[in-house]
Amino acid sequence: MARRTSPKRSSTGGCPVPETKRSPRTFALLLASMAALGPFSIDTYLPSFHDIGQDLHATPIQVQQTLSAYLLAFAVMTLWHGALADRFGRRRVILVALALFGAASVGCAFATSIEQLWLWRALQGVTAGAGMVVTRAIVRDLFDGAAAQRLISHITMMFALAPAIAPLIGGWLQTWFGWRSVFAFLVALTATLWIACWKLLPETLPPEKRQSLHPAYLGKAYWNVLSSPPFLLACGALSLNFAGFFVYVLSAPVFLMNHLGVPETGFLWLFGPAMGGLMLGSWLAGHLAGKRSPGTTVKLGYAVMAGAALANVGLNLALPPGLPWSVMPLFAYTLGMSLAMPNLTLFALDPFPDNRGMAASCQTFLQSGFNSLVAALIAPAVWGSTLSLALAMAGLLTLGLLAALFYRRSVLLPG
Repeated sequence: MARRTSPKRSSTGGCPVPETKRSPRTFALLLASMAALGPFSIDTYLPSFHDIGQDLHATPIQVQQTLSAYLLAFAVMTLWHGALADRFGRRRVILVALALFGAASVGCAFATSIEQLWLWRALQGVTAGAGMVVTRAIVRDLFDGAAAQRLISHITMMFALAPAIAPLIGGWLQTWFGWRSVFAFLVALTATLWIACWKLLPETLPPEKRQSLHPAYLGKAYWNVLSSPPFLLACGALSLNFAGFFVYVLSAPVFLMNHLGVPETGFLWLFGPAMGGLMLGSWLAGHLAGKRSPGTTVKLGYAVMAGAALANVGLNLALPPGLPWSVMPLFAYTLGMSLAMPNLTLFALDPFPDNRGMAASCQTFLQSGFNSLVAALIAPAVWGSTLSLALAMAGLLTLGLLAALFYRRSVLLPG
């Protein structure tokens, strides 16, 4: 992605947005780090579930609810991050959210009961979604078309490193220092990211383009977004595609440690192939931007995901659980998912040029809300065997494909 030589004006004729002071790769890394904080705070503590239960005298289901509390709060608050960013600016919302996330991480590190951990994890969830929501709005503030697709692809490629590294870091911290050290690490990470944003993150929304927080205006704007069939279908496709993979993330302790016999430090068996697929798919999506139509890239992504899901079911029918065949299909599935993801994301945001923050909020709200449903109901119901997990992936992908097909029909997407 080349650096712009002049400020970009919005397609609606708005004022130019400021140039970033760093290279495109540095800027993409900063945006990816902000977006990855929420998922990172999930994946780092997954290896500690057993230790948390023992230390706080909690059942496995009670420990699982620390994740559900986080995801539910994450989903509810993401509905507001965009509106706040449209009103007060992108930079200010990010800095405040990071500070509050760090404070909640301190609370998690010092929790003395499972109820306290539920509370602090919920407070983490309240602020963790700001980076994911505001990042998407920043991209659409600065770039259009293929340039936006390439930047989202670069962000996704860097973003993919977090889930691959997070459980590895969490596993070693758990082994060496115990589960509380995981949250101490999140405090240090958040402080570092806050300093980086303070120094490097520009404000991309001019004051004259900021929106009102008046209840009547907000109600109308939210209704316009959430009642749009193309928006809902694009979000549904994104959410269901991701859930086909995320059910494995939520089931990671059972899938790896119980079914495959992997130790606490071996979570890379799951996240390594999955994140490798995400990175390769994101690179391919960026490479194809401007060379193939958005519809063609999305079709290719679904073809790869469908092949991976079918192979996953077939392997689980033919072979007992084991390495590496039980994790191999995840590489191909996440590759296809990340091929389709950038364009599906832009499809959801493009109809709302004056409320991109709000549209990004609604998109993340719907996806996170569905993730919390998967965490609370679907994952516990299917993690009993590797075959049921594979069937869940295939079923969720089928629903995601149907949503994408209905989206294409609703907008007559070319290609």
